[in-house]
Amino acid sequence: MLQRQLAPLIANRLQRQPAVALLGPRQVGKTTLARQVAAGMPNAVFLDLELEADRARLARPDLFFARHRDRLVVLDEVQVKPDLFTQLRPEIDAERRAGRFLLLGSASGPLLRQSAESLAGRIAYLELTPFLVAELGAAVAGHPAAAASALWLRGGFPRSFLAADDADSLAWRSDFIATFLARDLPQLGVTIPAETLRRFWRMCAHLHGQLFNASQLGAALGGVAHTTVGRYLDLLVDALVLRRLPPYLINIGKRLVKAPKVYVRDSGILHALLNLRSLDDLGGHPVAGLSWEGFVIEQILATLPPLTTAGFYRTSAGAELDLVVEQAGRRIGFEVKLSTAPTVSRGFWNACEDLGVSRAYVVAPVLEPYPLADNVEVISPLMLGQLGSG
Repeated sequence: MLQRQLAPLIANRLQRQPAVALLGPRQVGKTTLARQVAAGMPNAVFLDLELEADRARLARPDLFFARHRDRLVVLDEVQVKPDLFTQLRPEIDAERRAGRFLLLGSASGPLLRQSAESLAGRIAYLELTPFLVAELGAAVAGHPAAAASALWLRGGFPRSFLAADDADSLAWRSDFIATFLARDLPQLGVTIPAETLRRFWRMCAHLHGQLFNASQLGAALGGVAHTTVGRYLDLLVDALVLRRLPPYLINIGKRLVKAPKVYVRDSGILHALLNLRSLDDLGGHPVAGLSWEGFVIEQILATLPPLTTAGFYRTSAGAELDLVVEQAGRRIGFEVKLSTAPTVSRGFWNACEDLGVSRAYVVAPVLEPYPLADNVEVISPLMLGQLGSG
C-alpha cells in the first residue's frame, strides 16, 4: 500500500482544530485514508452518508453528536447532507475540543461555501490529490523512472494506477468518466445533461494547457453563450477534475496575458478523454508536451504550503514561465519540458528577469539534475517532493 503524504498533516490538523474537511474527487482514496487516520483514534465513529442506514443514524444530529463528544466522528460524502453544517457549529461550540470531526467531501466550491458560513474559525481544509510521484516510494524501488511514466499515463487515481495492465486502467478511467457525469454530478445538484458536459470536458482535454476562451468554446458547442461555458468550467473546477490556472500578474509596465489556462487535473483522465491507450500513443500525440506540463504542475501545486500564490506568466512580447510560485515575497519559477536534453528559450530568461525570481527549475525526464545558471537547475519530477516551498 502506498503511503499518502497527507496522512500526517491530517493528524496534525485534528490536534489543532475541532473539524477537518478532507476534499478530493471521487475515488481518489479519501475513505481509505480517513479509515487509516481513524484507526489511530480510540473508538472513532465512521458514517458513510450515501448509505441509508448511516443517514438514519443522523435523524437527530444534535443528539447523535452530543452522544459521541468524546470520539472522532468521520462523515463520508458529507455533501449528501449539506444541512449538517448548520448542526455542526452549535455542537462544536458546546464542546470545543480538537479532533471532533473529520468531514470527507467530493466537491470543493459548494462545500467550502456551506462550511465557510457556519464553521469559520472551527475547521481546517485539506485536499487529497491522486497519487503523486513522491508517494510512489518503496513500491517502485529500483524503477522510479518507469513508475513516473506509468503514473503520467494512467494518472494517480488508485484503482487506475494500480490496475493489472494499461487496458484495465483505461477501462476503469472510462467507467469513472461515465459514472462521474451520469451519477456524481447530479448528486451535487447539477442538472446539465451528462452528454453536454462530456463534450465540454473533451474539448477542454483537446485544449489542455492552453488559454481558455469561453466564446470560442461556446461556438464549438453549437452557439452556447460564453457565460454558460463559464458556468460549465466552474462546475468541473468545483468538482476538482479541471484546474483553472490564473495568470501571475505584476505591475511592470508590460502587456500581460490575462486569460487563465485550463488543465484536466489528472493526466490519466486526460488520456482517457483523448483515447490514448499507451505510452506509444501518448508519445506520438500533439498533446504529449502539454500533458506532461499539466502532470508536473499538479505535482508542484499539491505540495505547496498555505498562503502560496501560483500562476503562469506570459507577456505579449513572448516572455513566459509555465508556473510562478510566490511565498513571503519570494518567487520561484518552473518551466516544464518533455525532453531528456531540455533547452529553454529567450522568453524563459526574460520572464526570470521580469519577475526577479530567486530560483528557477526546468523540470524534465532527466536522470540526474544539473545547473543551467547560478540560480537555474534542470531537475527530474522525482525531485519535486524534495523542494518543499522552494
